[in-house]
Amino acid sequence: QVQLVESGGGRVQAGDSLRLSCVASGRTLSRYDMGWYRQAPGKERDFVATDSQSGGSAYYAEAVKGRFTISRDNAKNTVFLQMNSLKTEDTANYYCDAADLATEDDNWGQGSQVTVSS
Repeated sequence: QVQLVESGGGRVQAGDSLRLSCVASGRTLSRYDMGWYRQAPGKERDFVATDSQSGGSAYYAEAVKGRFTISRDNAKNTVFLQMNSLKTEDTANYYCDAADLATEDDNWGQGSQVTVSS
């Protein structure tokens, strides 16, 4: 298994930017499909973005497309989520996920809170 620790969240105003980081330990992230999800109070956890294990494909939820960018630095065993033009509806706890579909190994971080005020 891999252990994930998110950081970079905080309280910002609408229109600002934040970059979330997800640092992995235990195993190299290069073998995992990486994803970011978010959960607002009283709502289900929603998909935000994913980056394939091969690094060739990134997919985004419609709500964040064009504003958020997922990237990874395998040398630092870290995945990032760059969030620009933040909106109040982006307020949520953001979770990092590392999934090895071949082994069904799925790992989650503890979350990083992002609060966007108008």
